[in-house]
Amino acid sequence: MAYNFSDMKKFLTWRKLWIFLAIAERKLGLDITEEQIKELESHMNDIDFERAAEEERIRRHDVMAHVHTYGALCPNAAKIIHLGATSCYVTDNTDLMLMRDGFDMLLPKLARCIDRLANFAKTYKDTPCLGYTHLQPAQLVTTGKRATLWIHDLLMDLRNLQRARDDLKFRGVKGTTGTQASFLQLFNGQHEKVEEVDRLVTEMCGFTHSYSVCGQTYSRKVDLEVLMALSGIGATVHKMCTDLRLWASMKEVEEPFEKNQIGSSAMPYKRNPMRSERCCALSRHLMVLVNDAYQTAAVQWFERTLDDSANRRISIAEAFLTADIVLSTLQNVSEGLVVYPKVMERHIRQELPFMATENILMAMVGKGADRQECHEIIRQLSQEASKQVKELGLENDLIDRIRSNKYFAPVHDELDKLLNPALFVGRAPEQVVRFLEVDVRPAILPYLHLMEGTVELNV
Repeated sequence: MAYNFSDMKKFLTWRKLWIFLAIAERKLGLDITEEQIKELESHMNDIDFERAAEEERIRRHDVMAHVHTYGALCPNAAKIIHLGATSCYVTDNTDLMLMRDGFDMLLPKLARCIDRLANFAKTYKDTPCLGYTHLQPAQLVTTGKRATLWIHDLLMDLRNLQRARDDLKFRGVKGTTGTQASFLQLFNGQHEKVEEVDRLVTEMCGFTHSYSVCGQTYSRKVDLEVLMALSGIGATVHKMCTDLRLWASMKEVEEPFEKNQIGSSAMPYKRNPMRSERCCALSRHLMVLVNDAYQTAAVQWFERTLDDSANRRISIAEAFLTADIVLSTLQNVSEGLVVYPKVMERHIRQELPFMATENILMAMVGKGADRQECHEIIRQLSQEASKQVKELGLENDLIDRIRSNKYFAPVHDELDKLLNPALFVGRAPEQVVRFLEVDVRPAILPYLHLMEGTVELNV
């Protein structure tokens, strides 16, 4: 991804665009020779960055600096470089190509994260853990079911990235203010040739369509749609990694922690979830970058103002680069998650007695007890057990109280069965299986040939 947004790739793409334009113009009858095109092609990779910087210092125009730098290498072709074009022919079209290529790098990475988490969900689909609403213990879920909530959002991101990628079109050959006036003049008023040069260059650059209308630039709403899709990854990953950080504080699940890793310089016992924390930090940055695109799209005057340029050079590249490292880190986390079922069982035992009261109530009614009377006795015992937990710091002894109460003798032999955590997870295991089959596997099927490889973090 770093190369995708490097100066080398950007300026090589500019030169490709100049070559493609010359090829199309020659094909449609302009006075451009095969030798001139070959000269351009033979020096395409010979970028003199020092000369280009000096040209830009003198001319204060980056595109013309590179026109002159390229022309110095190609004296016979110099006069036909950038023929009929405006700066945005190379700058905007290059940005669209780089964003397309960036999406092509991110989509398999995102699919790999989904695949790793799907494996995790399948492995732990039957492992009960406490559910939480308002960050308070609620009805049980399973460890795998919780992971499906993360995967669900990542699938939305996969769809949004694919849609944003597929919706990209080419700016094409449109001229200074989007009217193609300069090309109409070059082709002596032949509209069909103007349309054809646009089509040819669009196809040579790997696009099937160009935008039918534009100003000097393609609409900056396009950038907004791109950054919205990328920022969505940030929101999803931040939520998931926050869950992991909370889970780690309960000692139920941990991210990978290497043998010689140090959690704290002062507290040797610490096992800080630094990878998840890093994902959250970078995701916050990713989420706010979309605001740049909102502002830029909103303040473009008429056919274009230049206050978009400096902002976009930072925000677009940073969005792709940040999404890239976030997904790499997330894959590393997803491949090494560690689960502690015994800790989960202990936490369930602390809360399950209260959750089981309805089951006990129904069992007693089934044995002939009065529902209202039974409800009141359980309520009183629950209050006494709650006092033991909250005021005295002791274990939840509600079940012991029920066992020792003769009123509940009809169900004493059934209490262990009634307290089986598997009875409290509903259809969570079945939901996981169906979700993986119906939603996940079809979504990542196009990327199955790209699933190999793990991610190692060096810092």
